[in-house]
Amino acid sequence: MMGARGQAGARESVLAYTDSTADDMRMLHADIWGNEAHTLMLGKQGIVPAHDVREILTALQEARREAEAGEFVMDARLEDVHMNVEAYVSGIAGAQSGGRMHTARSRNDQVVTDARMTIREELTDLEAGVCALADAFLDRSAEHGDAVMPGYTHTQHAQPISLGFWATAYAALFVEDLRRMQASYATVNRNPLGACALAGTDFEIDRDLTARLLGFDRVDEHALAVISNRDFIIETLFALSMLMTNLSRLAADIVYGTSYEFRMWTLDDSYAMGSSIMPQKKNPDVAELARARAAKVSAGLQAVLSTLKGLPLGYHSDLQEDKPPLWEALDTSEGTVGIMTEVVRTMTPDTDRMLDLTYGNFSTATELANYLTREAGVPFREAHDIVGKLVMELVDRKATFRDVAMCDEILATHGRAVGVDTLKAVLDPAAAVRRNRSAGGTGPESVTAMAERLKAATDTHAAGVEERRAAIDRARADTARAVASVVDGADIGAALGRCG
Repeated sequence: MMGARGQAGARESVLAYTDSTADDMRMLHADIWGNEAHTLMLGKQGIVPAHDVREILTALQEARREAEAGEFVMDARLEDVHMNVEAYVSGIAGAQSGGRMHTARSRNDQVVTDARMTIREELTDLEAGVCALADAFLDRSAEHGDAVMPGYTHTQHAQPISLGFWATAYAALFVEDLRRMQASYATVNRNPLGACALAGTDFEIDRDLTARLLGFDRVDEHALAVISNRDFIIETLFALSMLMTNLSRLAADIVYGTSYEFRMWTLDDSYAMGSSIMPQKKNPDVAELARARAAKVSAGLQAVLSTLKGLPLGYHSDLQEDKPPLWEALDTSEGTVGIMTEVVRTMTPDTDRMLDLTYGNFSTATELANYLTREAGVPFREAHDIVGKLVMELVDRKATFRDVAMCDEILATHGRAVGVDTLKAVLDPAAAVRRNRSAGGTGPESVTAMAERLKAATDTHAAGVEERRAAIDRARADTARAVASVVDGADIGAALGRCG
């Protein structure tokens, strides 16, 4: 290509520095499919003669067979996947036919086409995994929904909640992650092919046809914007960053909750690691690594944003660096979702310990203040002050809310005695959870209702994922049938007419 301008060949060091074949290998199957669709379109439009179309498609069929067998070899001297596939085709079909395949196209629109096709398939796999993770939490909620545990703010005991409430909170976070991934999929699944280098082409191409053959929802119209932008990658990386952030928060809950000081959960032995020196250790390495890997994904988002912000419109080689952080983010997210789903399903809650903790640090103090306001007509701020003084005196006496008679005695000194039996009911963490009937709260009716809605959301999303997979598979099958028909001698228009 450099020779087209009379330039000397690039140095080996330049070729090594600019080589993207290792990163591009992930897009090989997409590149072959994209070439098939583009070639069929060129033939239908009369831009490339039918004989050459057959030669190109025959060579692409062989390239696909080698790719599926893991035998397709990339040559780094050819810079990228696009030139490798083109060289392969020309090697079989001959330069006269193979050289026509790139008509009315640029590597600029080709690379974003390949990237979008690759991302959408990996996003659907990841979304299916997140559905399974959300379902794992909903299953835990169903199994232990009524168990009482302390809720935390500032990593300090706040109010009692149910384990079901805690579990559905994570399910709700991951349902939001699914919404973000679905939205990024909609941005990804648009056809950029035909934008060419940046200005479109004076050939009479049919972008709607390639969109249909490649399973895109629609054409991404504006040629310059298509070539210049990486919004589909940024939106995907943002969705993955939020997903990994939520997984990191879950990891922190697991690290704290399985520690000796908390002892609310026990990790299954197969998801813990030991120490090289301390024989008693059972370390939550999986969760700790999930926390760290979340940082790598958000760093990838920042890297692409920082790359894009300084670029004027048009294609620049800087954009070649968008895929390494994207591929890493997809791999990291999928691996973390899978392993954390297994951790959630296998860790064991210590419900007795959870209940004990709710008594140990005055978690129902707010409920007592609410009672004084509701039943005794005490202004809440005054009730807050009374209960605060009660807690301080209990701490001095090394007592807790389990010492109900002592609590009532102290309240009497403030003129607010309520009776031991009543006070016992008010301070009971399990009873406090049951009394919390506000929408979205920790009460059992609310948790059950939220769990049902979340389950419906994950089921709907999982069905949508399968529909998107099926649509991609149909487009792939349609293209393959058209290719096979044309290679066997069928008229290109007739072969395409049988698609869909």
